[in-house]
Order: sequence, then C-alpha cells, then structure tokens
Amino acid sequence: MITLKTARQLEHLAQTFVALGGVARTARLLDEGVSRHALRTARDEGLLQPLRRGWVAAPGADVELVAAARWGVVLTCVTAARRYGLWVLTEDRCHVACGPHATGPRPDRATVHWARPVVQRDPDDLVDPLPNALVLVASCVPHEQALVIWESALRLRLVDPAVLARTPLPPAARRLLAEARPFADSGLETLFVVRLRWLPIPITPQVWLAGRPVDFLIGDRLVVQLDGGHHVGAQRARDNAHDAELMLLGYHVIRVGYSEMLEEWPAVQRRILDAIA
Repeated sequence: MITLKTARQLEHLAQTFVALGGVARTARLLDEGVSRHALRTARDEGLLQPLRRGWVAAPGADVELVAAARWGVVLTCVTAARRYGLWVLTEDRCHVACGPHATGPRPDRATVHWARPVVQRDPDDLVDPLPNALVLVASCVPHEQALVIWESALRLRLVDPAVLARTPLPPAARRLLAEARPFADSGLETLFVVRLRWLPIPITPQVWLAGRPVDFLIGDRLVVQLDGGHHVGAQRARDNAHDAELMLLGYHVIRVGYSEMLEEWPAVQRRILDAIA
C-alpha cells in the first residue's frame, strides 16, 4: 500500500521527469531531491522504465530520447538540428554520436558519428549541444542543405557566430560559418540565393515595395515571392492584391511554391531566366 508520503514522493518524481524531458539519469533524479524509495516504488508500480545502468524513463517518454539513453549515445547532426527547430530538408535516418573511445554495441539503422565534439557534452545530454551538431552537419550533408541548417540556427539566434568563430572548427564548418547569414526567413530563401548567386545581376532579399516586403528583387523589376504553407486563405488574398499593385507599378512578379523549390527547381530557374531575358 502506498502511503501519503510515498504518493507525494512519486508526484515529485513525475514533476521532475517532466522537467527533465521524460528520460534521466538516476543520479540526476537523486540530485533533484527524488528519494531512492520513490525510485524503487515507481519501478515496482511500472511508473518508470529502466533503460540501462543509471538511466530510466517515464511512461510515454520521447522514443528518440529513450533510444539514445538505452544505447548510450546522443542525438546529433540533422536529427539534433530538427529537434532544435531548424530547417532540415532531408533526414535519411536517425543520426547519433558516440565518444571517440566508446565501446560496446551501437544502434542499428542509425548513422553513427565518432568525431570529437567541439563543445563538451554534459553527462545528462541526450541531444548534442547545437555547435557539435552543426559541425557534423557541415561534413555530413550536401552543402546547400548544410547552409540551410546553419542559417536557420543564426536566424533563430540559437548560436552566437562570434563564439563559433573562437571555437576550433574543422574546415567544412569554418567555411559554412563564413558563408552563413542570419537574414533568411526560411530555408527556401537560403536555397534560392545559393542556386542563383551565379547570376551577373543583383539579387536583393527583403526589399520594401508598395508598403510590404518582397522576398527577392532581381535586378530592378523582377520580384520573386517564395510561398510556404502560410500562402492560403486571407493571407493568399492579401498576397495576390499586393502582386497586382506591384504589376501596376511596372514590376514582374513570379511566385514559387514550396514543392516547386524542392522538386521542380530546373523549371523554376527557366522561368526566372526567361523573365530576365
């Protein structure tokens, strides 16, 4: 029978689990004031799941965090980038990192990174610190996809470029740091600039025309608007009205959808080149 005191201890354990993301080291739980008695009772009552020595999870905990704790790895590279809310165009499988001297079995169906981290990992970490993830992204995915992720991190101010500049970055990450800018509102804008920067005419982002900003002004008169999932309903009506106003002012307006950018780029590029010619 669970006493009132034990019930309160279990409530504290549940609250601590929530604060720690549902997966935690038992040492961390003890540091947070959870009693060993509460841990034993929770295990006996099925209120926590032992994962491996020193790690437990709450019922219904994040499956990626559970897997990371069970295997003794941290989520990193594009998987960590996605979890940080960054623009990730493709993620072929879960990406995890092991220490350079780690031993023992490793997860199947995952990309395992062994590089030494540039930022020290905390023993409680199940998701790599973002600088480590960005460094691995730089050497793991194609350049334009990596740049999308880096610019997304800068725009969201999740990393400080000045701090990164003082970090011992490998060459691929150092090049991305020099190239990335914090101004792209979306990954689509990053892709657009990367794919057309060979043009011999200026491509200016976020130009204010007819009372509203446009995504890009190419040369003096070609406006390109990149439409994400927000281009529906009332927003679409406002966008169409703005397009009409721009055309009355002598601008040529091209709208490019999300799927067009990612799946039909050659056709998009031809349309833009035809408008420039």
